[in-house]
Amino acid sequence: MSINGMLKIDMHAHVLPRTWPRLKERYGYGGFIYLEHASEERPDIRPGYAHMMRDDGHFFREVEPNLWDPAMRIEDCDRFDIDVQVLSTVPVMFAYWAKPQDTLDLCGILNDDIAAHIQANPKRFAGVGSLPMQAPELAVKELRRCRQIGLCGVQVGSHCGDFNLDDERYEQLWAAAEEEDLAVFVHPWDMMGKERMPRHWLPWLVGMPAETSLAICSLVMGGVLDRYPKLRFVFAHAGGGFMGTMGRIDHGWRVRPDLCQTHTKNPPSSYIQRFFIDAITHDEDMLKLIVKRMGANRVMLGTDYPFPLGELSPGKLIQECDAFDGETTRQLLGATALEAFGLDEANFR
Repeated sequence: MSINGMLKIDMHAHVLPRTWPRLKERYGYGGFIYLEHASEERPDIRPGYAHMMRDDGHFFREVEPNLWDPAMRIEDCDRFDIDVQVLSTVPVMFAYWAKPQDTLDLCGILNDDIAAHIQANPKRFAGVGSLPMQAPELAVKELRRCRQIGLCGVQVGSHCGDFNLDDERYEQLWAAAEEEDLAVFVHPWDMMGKERMPRHWLPWLVGMPAETSLAICSLVMGGVLDRYPKLRFVFAHAGGGFMGTMGRIDHGWRVRPDLCQTHTKNPPSSYIQRFFIDAITHDEDMLKLIVKRMGANRVMLGTDYPFPLGELSPGKLIQECDAFDGETTRQLLGATALEAFGLDEANFR
Protein backbone atom coordinates (compact mmCIF):
# COMPACT_ATOMS: atom_id res chain seq x y z
CA MET A 1 0.00 0.00 0.00
CA SER A 2 2.90 2.41 0.60
CA ILE A 3 4.23 4.68 -2.14
CA ASN A 4 7.95 4.25 -2.78
CA GLY A 5 8.27 2.92 0.75
CA MET A 6 6.42 5.87 2.33
CA LEU A 7 3.08 5.61 4.02
CA LYS A 8 0.12 7.22 2.28
CA ILE A 9 -1.68 9.28 4.92
CA ASP A 10 -5.03 11.07 4.70
CA MET A 11 -4.75 13.78 7.34
CA HIS A 12 -8.27 15.23 6.90
CA ALA A 13 -10.86 12.54 7.56
CA HIS A 14 -14.02 13.10 9.60
CA VAL A 15 -15.69 10.62 11.92
CA LEU A 16 -18.63 10.41 14.31
CA PRO A 17 -19.80 7.81 16.81
CA ARG A 18 -22.64 5.66 15.53
CA THR A 19 -24.72 6.84 18.47
CA TRP A 20 -24.42 9.30 21.31
CA PRO A 21 -26.86 10.53 23.97
CA ARG A 22 -29.66 12.86 22.94
CA LEU A 23 -27.96 16.06 24.00
CA LYS A 24 -31.14 18.10 24.40
CA GLU A 25 -32.25 15.68 27.10
CA ARG A 26 -28.75 15.38 28.57
CA TYR A 27 -28.19 19.14 28.90
CA GLY A 28 -31.74 20.46 29.15
CA TYR A 29 -31.74 22.78 26.10
CA GLY A 30 -31.60 22.50 22.34
CA GLY A 31 -29.40 23.38 19.39
CA PHE A 32 -27.47 20.10 19.11
CA ILE A 33 -27.12 17.43 16.42
CA TYR A 34 -28.18 13.80 16.64
CA LEU A 35 -28.17 10.87 14.20
CA GLU A 36 -31.44 9.34 13.04
CA HIS A 37 -30.71 5.92 11.55
CA ALA A 38 -32.76 4.04 8.97
CA SER A 39 -35.50 2.04 10.66
CA GLU A 40 -39.11 0.93 10.28
CA GLU A 41 -40.08 4.24 11.87
CA ARG A 42 -37.92 6.14 9.34
CA PRO A 43 -38.50 4.43 5.98
CA ASP A 44 -37.50 7.70 4.26
CA ILE A 45 -33.86 7.09 5.25
CA ARG A 46 -31.95 4.79 2.91
CA PRO A 47 -31.03 1.42 4.47
CA GLY A 48 -27.73 1.66 6.34
CA TYR A 49 -27.65 5.44 6.10
CA ALA A 50 -28.50 8.07 8.70
CA HIS A 51 -29.69 11.66 8.82
CA MET A 52 -27.87 14.23 10.86
CA MET A 53 -30.72 16.12 12.51
CA ARG A 54 -30.93 19.23 14.60
CA ASP A 55 -32.84 18.51 17.78
CA ASP A 56 -35.63 20.83 16.65
CA GLY A 57 -36.33 18.17 14.02
CA HIS A 58 -34.73 19.98 11.07
CA PHE A 59 -32.67 17.92 8.62
CA PHE A 60 -28.98 18.84 8.32
CA ARG A 61 -27.26 16.20 6.17
CA GLU A 62 -27.54 12.60 4.99
CA VAL A 63 -24.49 10.52 5.89
CA GLU A 64 -23.26 7.09 4.89
CA PRO A 65 -22.28 4.35 7.35
CA ASN A 66 -18.59 4.84 6.55
CA LEU A 67 -18.80 7.93 8.78
CA TRP A 68 -18.90 5.67 11.87
CA ASP A 69 -18.18 2.10 10.70
CA PRO A 70 -14.42 1.36 10.94
CA ALA A 71 -14.64 -1.74 8.74
CA MET A 72 -16.21 0.22 5.88
CA ARG A 73 -13.73 3.04 6.44
CA ILE A 74 -10.76 0.68 6.20
CA GLU A 75 -12.28 -0.91 3.10
CA ASP A 76 -12.51 2.52 1.48
CA CYS A 77 -8.91 3.27 2.48
CA ASP A 78 -7.71 -0.01 0.98
CA ARG A 79 -9.49 0.80 -2.28
CA PHE A 80 -7.37 3.94 -2.65
CA ASP A 81 -4.17 2.66 -1.01
CA ILE A 82 -4.56 4.89 2.05
CA ASP A 83 -2.48 3.43 4.86
CA VAL A 84 -3.49 5.81 7.68
CA GLN A 85 -6.30 8.28 8.36
CA VAL A 86 -5.98 11.12 10.88
CA LEU A 87 -9.51 11.26 12.32
CA SER A 88 -11.35 14.42 13.40
CA THR A 89 -14.94 15.17 14.31
CA VAL A 90 -17.43 16.90 12.01
CA PRO A 91 -17.21 20.66 12.75
CA VAL A 92 -20.97 21.03 13.25
CA MET A 93 -20.36 19.19 16.52
CA PHE A 94 -18.07 21.91 17.95
CA ALA A 95 -20.95 23.50 19.94
CA TYR A 96 -18.92 26.54 21.02
CA TRP A 97 -22.23 28.31 21.65
CA ALA A 98 -23.30 25.87 24.38
CA LYS A 99 -22.62 26.01 28.12
CA PRO A 100 -18.91 25.32 28.59
CA GLN A 101 -19.29 22.26 30.82
CA ASP A 102 -21.72 20.74 28.34
CA THR A 103 -19.35 21.27 25.42
CA LEU A 104 -16.56 19.75 27.51
CA ASP A 105 -18.76 16.71 28.12
CA LEU A 106 -19.56 16.44 24.41
CA CYS A 107 -15.88 16.75 23.51
CA GLY A 108 -15.20 13.87 25.89
CA ILE A 109 -17.72 11.69 24.04
CA LEU A 110 -16.28 12.54 20.63
CA ASN A 111 -12.64 12.31 21.66
CA ASP A 112 -13.09 8.99 23.43
CA ASP A 113 -14.72 7.60 20.28
CA ILE A 114 -11.72 8.64 18.18
CA ALA A 115 -9.36 7.13 20.77
CA ALA A 116 -11.35 3.87 20.60
CA HIS A 117 -10.92 3.75 16.81
CA ILE A 118 -7.17 4.19 17.25
CA GLN A 119 -6.93 1.56 19.98
CA ALA A 120 -8.84 -0.96 17.84
CA ASN A 121 -6.80 -0.24 14.68
CA PRO A 122 -3.55 1.43 15.76
CA LYS A 123 -1.82 0.85 12.43
CA ARG A 124 -4.63 2.48 10.42
CA PHE A 125 -5.77 5.46 12.46
CA ALA A 126 -4.43 8.49 14.31
CA GLY A 127 -6.65 11.29 15.56
CA VAL A 128 -7.15 14.84 16.79
CA GLY A 129 -9.58 15.89 19.50
CA SER A 130 -12.17 18.64 19.96
CA LEU A 131 -12.10 21.35 22.62
CA PRO A 132 -14.59 23.68 24.37
CA MET A 133 -13.08 26.81 22.84
CA GLN A 134 -15.56 29.14 24.57
CA ALA A 135 -13.82 28.30 27.87
CA PRO A 136 -10.03 28.33 27.38
CA GLU A 137 -9.28 26.89 30.85
CA LEU A 138 -11.48 23.88 30.09
CA ALA A 139 -9.99 23.68 26.60
CA VAL A 140 -6.51 23.37 28.11
CA LYS A 141 -7.77 20.63 30.40
CA GLU A 142 -9.23 18.63 27.51
CA LEU A 143 -6.18 19.26 25.34
CA ARG A 144 -3.96 17.66 27.95
CA ARG A 145 -6.38 14.74 28.21
CA CYS A 146 -6.19 14.34 24.41
CA ARG A 147 -2.48 13.68 24.78
CA GLN A 148 -3.18 11.17 27.58
CA ILE A 149 -5.64 9.14 25.49
CA GLY A 150 -3.25 8.90 22.54
CA LEU A 151 -4.35 11.68 20.19
CA CYS A 152 -1.77 13.56 18.14
CA GLY A 153 -3.44 16.95 18.06
CA VAL A 154 -6.59 18.98 18.45
CA GLN A 155 -9.05 20.40 15.94
CA VAL A 156 -10.34 23.93 16.46
CA GLY A 157 -12.77 26.08 14.53
CA SER A 158 -11.68 29.13 12.55
CA HIS A 159 -13.16 31.34 15.27
CA CYS A 160 -15.22 31.06 18.45
CA GLY A 161 -18.18 33.40 18.35
CA ASP A 162 -16.85 36.97 18.32
CA PHE A 163 -13.28 35.88 19.06
CA ASN A 164 -10.64 35.15 16.44
CA LEU A 165 -7.78 32.79 17.18
CA ASP A 166 -5.33 35.55 18.06
CA ASP A 167 -7.45 36.73 20.99
CA GLU A 168 -5.40 36.89 24.18
CA ARG A 169 -7.77 34.44 25.89
CA TYR A 170 -6.17 31.65 23.83
CA GLU A 171 -2.59 32.30 24.89
CA GLN A 172 -2.82 29.61 27.55
CA LEU A 173 -4.17 27.14 24.99
CA TRP A 174 -1.38 27.73 22.48
CA ALA A 175 1.19 27.49 25.27
CA ALA A 176 -0.28 24.15 26.37
CA ALA A 177 -0.40 22.80 22.81
CA GLU A 178 3.25 23.71 22.31
CA GLU A 179 4.17 22.16 25.65
CA GLU A 180 2.30 18.94 24.88
CA ASP A 181 3.72 18.86 21.32
CA LEU A 182 0.24 18.56 19.81
CA ALA A 183 -0.67 19.79 16.33
CA VAL A 184 -3.53 22.27 15.96
CA PHE A 185 -5.77 21.51 12.98
CA VAL A 186 -7.85 24.60 12.08
CA HIS A 187 -11.10 23.84 10.26
CA PRO A 188 -13.58 26.49 9.02
CA TRP A 189 -17.04 26.51 10.55
CA ASP A 190 -19.98 28.84 11.29
CA MET A 191 -19.16 30.72 8.12
CA MET A 192 -19.17 34.49 7.96
CA GLY A 193 -21.89 36.16 5.92
CA LYS A 194 -24.01 33.02 5.64
CA GLU A 195 -27.20 35.05 6.05
CA ARG A 196 -26.34 36.62 2.67
CA MET A 197 -25.63 33.23 1.07
CA PRO A 198 -28.86 31.27 1.29
CA ARG A 199 -28.47 29.67 -2.15
CA HIS A 200 -26.00 27.76 -4.30
CA TRP A 201 -24.20 26.13 -1.31
CA LEU A 202 -22.24 29.37 -1.03
CA PRO A 203 -21.41 29.13 2.68
CA TRP A 204 -19.35 26.04 1.84
CA LEU A 205 -17.98 27.32 -1.47
CA VAL A 206 -17.25 30.95 -0.53
CA GLY A 207 -17.57 31.23 3.26
CA MET A 208 -15.28 28.34 4.18
CA PRO A 209 -12.24 29.57 2.19
CA ALA A 210 -12.73 33.04 3.65
CA GLU A 211 -12.91 31.65 7.19
CA THR A 212 -9.62 29.81 6.77
CA SER A 213 -7.89 32.90 5.40
CA LEU A 214 -9.24 34.87 8.37
CA ALA A 215 -7.78 32.29 10.77
CA ILE A 216 -4.35 32.34 9.09
CA CYS A 217 -4.21 36.14 9.00
CA SER A 218 -5.31 36.38 12.64
CA LEU A 219 -2.63 33.98 13.85
CA VAL A 220 0.10 35.51 11.66
CA MET A 221 -0.61 39.22 12.15
CA GLY A 222 -1.65 38.64 15.75
CA GLY A 223 1.88 37.40 16.46
CA VAL A 224 0.85 33.93 17.64
CA LEU A 225 3.34 32.18 15.36
CA ASP A 226 6.08 34.47 16.68
CA ARG A 227 5.26 33.75 20.32
CA TYR A 228 4.96 29.97 19.84
CA PRO A 229 7.61 29.05 17.27
CA LYS A 230 7.38 25.30 17.93
CA LEU A 231 3.59 25.10 17.61
CA ARG A 232 2.44 23.27 14.47
CA PHE A 233 -0.70 24.75 12.89
CA VAL A 234 -2.42 22.83 10.08
CA PHE A 235 -5.09 24.51 7.93
CA ALA A 236 -7.84 22.78 5.97
CA HIS A 237 -8.76 23.14 2.29
CA ALA A 238 -5.32 24.23 1.05
CA GLY A 239 -5.35 27.27 3.31
CA GLY A 240 -8.67 28.51 1.92
CA GLY A 241 -8.42 31.92 0.27
CA PHE A 242 -5.07 32.83 1.82
CA MET A 243 -2.77 31.54 -0.91
CA GLY A 244 -4.75 33.23 -3.68
CA THR A 245 -4.78 36.61 -1.91
CA MET A 246 -1.35 36.50 -0.27
CA GLY A 247 -0.03 39.28 -2.50
CA ARG A 248 -2.89 41.56 -1.52
CA ILE A 249 -2.41 40.74 2.16
CA ASP A 250 1.35 41.47 1.94
CA HIS A 251 0.64 44.72 0.13
CA GLY A 252 -1.78 45.80 2.84
CA TRP A 253 0.83 44.92 5.46
CA ARG A 254 3.32 47.24 3.72
CA VAL A 255 1.09 50.24 3.06
CA ARG A 256 -0.80 50.23 6.37
CA PRO A 257 1.75 49.28 9.03
CA ASP A 258 -0.36 51.14 11.59
CA LEU A 259 -3.06 48.48 11.15
CA CYS A 260 -1.15 45.39 10.04
CA GLN A 261 2.16 45.55 11.91
CA THR A 262 0.89 46.00 15.44
CA HIS A 263 1.93 42.51 16.61
CA THR A 264 4.46 41.35 14.03
CA LYS A 265 7.06 43.10 11.91
CA ASN A 266 7.33 40.26 9.38
CA PRO A 267 5.32 40.17 6.13
CA PRO A 268 2.52 37.58 6.19
CA SER A 269 3.99 35.64 3.27
CA SER A 270 7.16 35.01 5.28
CA TYR A 271 5.18 32.65 7.54
CA ILE A 272 4.19 30.09 4.91
CA GLN A 273 7.12 27.92 6.03
CA ARG A 274 5.74 28.01 9.56
CA PHE A 275 2.43 26.23 9.04
CA PHE A 276 0.99 23.29 7.08
CA ILE A 277 -1.97 22.91 4.74
CA ASP A 278 -3.77 20.01 3.13
CA ALA A 279 -3.80 19.62 -0.64
CA ILE A 280 -7.56 19.85 -1.25
CA THR A 281 -7.53 22.21 -4.24
CA HIS A 282 -9.52 20.23 -6.87
CA ASP A 283 -7.28 22.01 -9.36
CA GLU A 284 -3.87 20.89 -10.63
CA ASP A 285 -2.57 24.40 -11.35
CA MET A 286 -3.43 25.59 -7.84
CA LEU A 287 -1.83 22.46 -6.35
CA LYS A 288 1.37 23.18 -8.30
CA LEU A 289 1.29 26.80 -7.11
CA ILE A 290 0.94 26.03 -3.41
CA VAL A 291 3.68 23.40 -3.58
CA LYS A 292 5.94 25.85 -5.46
CA ARG A 293 5.32 28.59 -2.88
CA MET A 294 5.30 26.56 0.32
CA GLY A 295 7.35 23.51 -0.54
CA ALA A 296 6.22 19.90 -0.47
CA ASN A 297 7.27 19.70 3.17
CA ARG A 298 4.35 21.98 4.09
CA VAL A 299 1.59 20.42 1.97
CA MET A 300 -0.04 17.03 2.49
CA LEU A 301 -2.77 14.73 1.29
CA GLY A 302 -6.16 15.38 2.86
CA THR A 303 -9.54 14.32 1.52
CA ASP A 304 -12.35 15.64 3.76
CA TYR A 305 -13.55 12.03 3.86
CA PRO A 306 -16.34 10.98 3.63
CA PHE A 307 -18.06 14.13 2.36
CA PRO A 308 -18.72 14.99 -1.31
CA LEU A 309 -16.90 18.34 -1.27
CA GLY A 310 -13.69 16.49 -0.50
CA GLU A 311 -11.31 14.61 -2.78
CA LEU A 312 -13.26 11.63 -4.05
CA SER A 313 -10.22 9.77 -5.44
CA PRO A 314 -7.67 10.22 -2.64
CA GLY A 315 -4.20 11.10 -3.90
CA LYS A 316 -5.14 11.04 -7.59
CA LEU A 317 -4.39 14.72 -8.20
CA ILE A 318 -0.99 14.45 -6.51
CA GLN A 319 0.00 11.18 -8.12
CA GLU A 320 -1.01 12.21 -11.65
CA CYS A 321 0.66 15.63 -11.57
CA ASP A 322 3.56 15.46 -14.04
CA ALA A 323 5.25 18.43 -12.33
CA PHE A 324 6.08 16.36 -9.25
CA ASP A 325 9.03 14.02 -9.12
CA GLY A 326 9.01 10.86 -7.03
CA GLU A 327 10.42 12.50 -3.92
CA THR A 328 7.89 15.36 -4.05
CA THR A 329 5.03 12.89 -4.48
CA ARG A 330 6.32 10.82 -1.58
CA GLN A 331 6.51 13.92 0.61
CA LEU A 332 2.99 15.08 -0.25
CA LEU A 333 1.42 11.67 0.25
CA GLY A 334 2.86 10.89 3.65
CA ALA A 335 6.10 12.42 4.91
CA THR A 336 4.66 15.89 5.54
CA ALA A 337 1.78 14.47 7.57
CA LEU A 338 4.19 12.53 9.77
CA GLU A 339 6.03 15.75 10.57
CA ALA A 340 2.94 17.92 10.97
CA PHE A 341 1.26 15.59 13.45
CA GLY A 342 4.40 14.33 15.16
CA LEU A 343 3.75 10.72 14.13
CA ASP A 344 6.28 7.89 14.12
CA GLU A 345 6.19 5.98 10.85
CA ALA A 346 7.26 2.80 12.64
CA ASN A 347 3.96 2.72 14.57
CA PHE A 348 2.05 2.12 11.36
CA ARG A 349 4.22 -0.59 9.84
